[in-house]
Amino acid sequence: MSKITRHDVNPVLSGAVEYHGFVFLAGMTADDLSQDVLGQTKQVLAKIDAALEGHGTDKTRLLQAQIWLKDIRDREAMNKLWSAWLPEGGAPVRACVQANMADPRHLVEIMVTACR
Repeated sequence: MSKITRHDVNPVLSGAVEYHGFVFLAGMTADDLSQDVLGQTKQVLAKIDAALEGHGTDKTRLLQAQIWLKDIRDREAMNKLWSAWLPEGGAPVRACVQANMADPRHLVEIMVTACR
């Protein structure tokens, strides 16, 4: 049986889970919530890059993404940054929906799965 490794565990969730060459990251949000959706998206993408690197992979190995927006009308703006961030030909399967956020200042949350 393959080992499941959990990182940054708290009573509610793990920040990342590694299993059989896969890296599952928890949903990530911006730290500076005074920024607009573009600023928050840039922060989140940078956090994803760092987290993936910390687990021995990168965005060229993305398999799946889930994106939650406070306001779906921000989708086009977020998609411009998202598309520029992705490696050419490397788009993962993805869902993008509008959602009520736990903190109303959060405008975007992104969760990804990658492999090594």
